[in-house]
Amino acid sequence: MPLTSKTPPLSRRSLLRVLGGGAVLGGLAGCGVPAAYVKPGQRAVADMSASDKRLTWANWPLYIDTDDDNPNSRPTLEAFEKRTGISVKYTEEINDNDEFFGKISPALMNHQQTGRDLIVMSDWMCARFVRLGWVQEMDRAKQPNVAKYLDPQLRSPAFDPGRRYSVPWQSGITGIAYNRKKLGREIRHVSELWASDLKGRVTLLSGLDEAFALLMQGNGVDITRWKAADFDKVCDQVEKYVAGGQIRRFTGNDYTKDLVSGDVLACQAYSGDVIQLQADNPDIRFVVPEEGAELWADSLMIPDRALHKSNAEKLVDYYYEPEVAAELAAWVNYVCPVPAAQEILAADKDKDTAALAENPLIFPDATMRKRLAIARDITSTERVEFAKRWNKIVGL
Repeated sequence: MPLTSKTPPLSRRSLLRVLGGGAVLGGLAGCGVPAAYVKPGQRAVADMSASDKRLTWANWPLYIDTDDDNPNSRPTLEAFEKRTGISVKYTEEINDNDEFFGKISPALMNHQQTGRDLIVMSDWMCARFVRLGWVQEMDRAKQPNVAKYLDPQLRSPAFDPGRRYSVPWQSGITGIAYNRKKLGREIRHVSELWASDLKGRVTLLSGLDEAFALLMQGNGVDITRWKAADFDKVCDQVEKYVAGGQIRRFTGNDYTKDLVSGDVLACQAYSGDVIQLQADNPDIRFVVPEEGAELWADSLMIPDRALHKSNAEKLVDYYYEPEVAAELAAWVNYVCPVPAAQEILAADKDKDTAALAENPLIFPDATMRKRLAIARDITSTERVEFAKRWNKIVGL
């Protein structure tokens, strides 16, 4: 049976409300985050998975496959329930990393259950959970598919070496989108955002964690080991381009509206959004600049004191079966963290679905991968001062 290629009307990231700097964590830092740290021996409780066949999973809206005729039906998830007998309470309650962090942090700080066995957070937020000891280490012996099929480029981010506490749900690239027809030329370098023919027609992302890496890469910085001086240089540059009128404004995911209308000709953008825009306007292009672009992931984690850890580990591993990963990738259109799913899609009888296997924004080719890197995260010490300066520039 061929997979159904389905592009949702809005991407998951189009619902983000970027808060730009982690006010919640900043507040915790001021109150003494070290006191909130949970030691490894205090993170688990008796696992009820064997006798209680269920789990609760919190995810973002529009971030899983649904049936074309019934948006409340999730084929891959229903197949998991049927196969395993595990009932999944799936909630689309995460609309913003910081907001959700604030929602469940009181319980985690006080060694209490969150009521959730599995959550999906952006990697820069996953880094906070890992540092605070608020998530449990997964048992890879129970996850052979993750061990075998996880994209090598996503296997060991600086915040979680070996991915012991997190597993990518979907991945993506922060690069540059532009209107090739209206601009009248190609864009290949970050520095081209500052060209005179783009004055007042450029937008950058407003969120600190979303914006800084690409701009550093434009300066030739290795974002896996960037320093405070690199951040300050970016801020100096952005301040200059704001003052000179080069930057039209800073955006959340509403940059897509400006790009479609033609008010903006080039902008910082997410790969998954651009795939959707291209369906209606093939003149919109996405580029991984010659200097590189940031590869990121939204990752699955099991919170401390979750009651159904083993059930959650089974579900994570299920989504790393290439056939399941392919079905999910055909719907969400982000970078698939299971490269083996590419062959499954390529062999699909539906031509539109098979074509997705050749899309480098879903399965980056070797040339593109050489220019992708995972940025080291902003530490809690750095965050307070960095956010203060960035938010002033952005106007938050």
